[in-house]
Amino acid sequence: MDLQLTDKVALVTGASRGIGRAIARLLNEEGCRLAIVGRRKQLLEEAADELAKSTGRRPLVLADDITDRDAPRRIKTAVLDAFGRLDILINNAGGSRPIKGGFGTPEEWEEGMRLNFDAGRNLAHTVIESMQAHKFGRIINLTGTEEPVGFNAAIPPNGAVTIWSKLLSGVVAKDGITVNCVSPGIVHSEQIDERVFPTLQEQQDWAQTAIPVGYIGEAEDVALMAVFLSSPRARYITGEVIYVDGGSKRYPH
Repeated sequence: MDLQLTDKVALVTGASRGIGRAIARLLNEEGCRLAIVGRRKQLLEEAADELAKSTGRRPLVLADDITDRDAPRRIKTAVLDAFGRLDILINNAGGSRPIKGGFGTPEEWEEGMRLNFDAGRNLAHTVIESMQAHKFGRIINLTGTEEPVGFNAAIPPNGAVTIWSKLLSGVVAKDGITVNCVSPGIVHSEQIDERVFPTLQEQQDWAQTAIPVGYIGEAEDVALMAVFLSSPRARYITGEVIYVDGGSKRYPH
């Protein structure tokens, strides 16, 4: 299937590793002109070199902290200066924030909200004008579980992201812009493989008990969904939350 993504301009946050890097690779392969954002410049440069080798197109590298108040303006300026417009925003930056003691501090909860909700929302609101001007846009928000299994400051922002995405989708649909969330389950990543389940036995035990398909997914499993939603082919899908989790979500709604 031709996803009709050739020469579309895409911005991927949290693109240095894991799901973000996989999304960037697939968008690049589909012919997108690409900007990648992350805090770790060296990893971004490595990702950019890898993409350039495979397709001959090297993405624009933007080393920035998206939680900084002025980051959306800096990122928008850099992308528009380089490409003249922005068609696709992949809000992928974020991370789990388990509370290790008591109820957590105000600072822990505020940081979790700032990273996992405020940053992506502010970036989307800043760049959406370019999408409106060209009557095409795709905003894909990578979020996470809303079924809390532990006290974690990253879980409430997931709910905020899905509600905000639904609100925004109704406002901008007339401009040819869709807004969707992709909620990954447990997939092989820096966070999972190095911190959550660092041994093969732990990974196998979790997969057998908590994931109906019986195995931990790969970043590309999630990336494929995000890339399809980014395409003109997905024009009639908006305001949705799509789970890519091997069936591990417990409820049908």
